[in-house]
Amino acid sequence: MRKGRVEGKVIVVTGAAQGIGFECARMLAAEGAEVVLSDVKADAGEAAAAKIVAAGDKATFIAADVTSEAACAHLMDETARRFGRIDGLFNNAGWYPRATLEETTTDMWEAIQQVNLRGPFYCCKYAVPHMRAAGGGSILNMGSINGIQGLPNLVAYSAAKGGLMTLTKTLAGALAPDRIRVNYLIPGWVLSEGEIALHAGNGISLERLLAAGEKLALGRHQIPSDSGYAAVYLLSDESPQVTGVVFNVDAGGSTLPIPPSAPYKF
Repeated sequence: MRKGRVEGKVIVVTGAAQGIGFECARMLAAEGAEVVLSDVKADAGEAAAAKIVAAGDKATFIAADVTSEAACAHLMDETARRFGRIDGLFNNAGWYPRATLEETTTDMWEAIQQVNLRGPFYCCKYAVPHMRAAGGGSILNMGSINGIQGLPNLVAYSAAKGGLMTLTKTLAGALAPDRIRVNYLIPGWVLSEGEIALHAGNGISLERLLAAGEKLALGRHQIPSDSGYAAVYLLSDESPQVTGVVFNVDAGGSTLPIPPSAPYKF
């Protein structure tokens, strides 16, 4: 049953064709938002928006490659043209190929920064004028435990997410006079489609992943809706005084001691 927690708001979600992005978009739409899904994968994005509409909620799809400044500008301007305003932005699009310091090439470093750091910068840059015109808004940046403590085989990704955390705090202060809030969400270890596929490519079955999740502090891995509940809160008027915050939904992964044989190290 819809509670209408974001009723009437226009919210853009990037990387929304599947996984966490889609689930957050679906939950925002179920709570009354007009959700604009965006993704570089046009066919999958159109299908994702169609699922939400089929459920009786409001969603549309606008294709965008967040590494392109022009594409991000078009996404925000087109959203405002169609719906008259932008109230929320969830910078969820991300890419996390594994590579150690020695394995990380310059091209890989640049590509990872483009998706995970430059993309949110572009989206914020072009969404903010529309939020100012609307009298305020909320920006949510998808973070990572790796933005705080890093992993040896995610060097470039960890650096990008650390940069995004600092960008979040910087913009939170800069945009507060405009009543635009900016927060950073840490989802923890989420078994999204992409995560399952990545491990499957390394010969690790879903059953093995689920068994590993049982060893985590709260007894299971995270699922996309765990992030969705947090996203609805942070993009709604229920959090009017929450800005510049690192919001953990990671089962304690970034704050509790890591056991000697961490369950996610295969």
